[in-house]
Amino acid sequence: MVTRTTTITDPVGIHARPAAKFAQAATASGCTVTIAKQGGDPVPAGSILSIMGLGIKQGDTVEVTVDGDNAETVIDSLIETLTAAE
Repeated sequence: MVTRTTTITDPVGIHARPAAKFAQAATASGCTVTIAKQGGDPVPAGSILSIMGLGIKQGDTVEVTVDGDNAETVIDSLIETLTAAE
């Protein structure tokens, strides 16, 4: 299991499009992936609605956890997806 934190820099936070991209990447990884606002409860990263429900805004710190094969590689890719500029 691997956990990483990152700060969201997108001016509008995690809205529908980046949430969908992240959820698709998490599901495609074949790993168990969760995402949480720092200090909050984790939600399944494969669920767009769960991600949107976190209300992640610019400047928020999020924690991503990956459990499964190639967790290090998967989490690197997922963090890149989360922080990619729109």
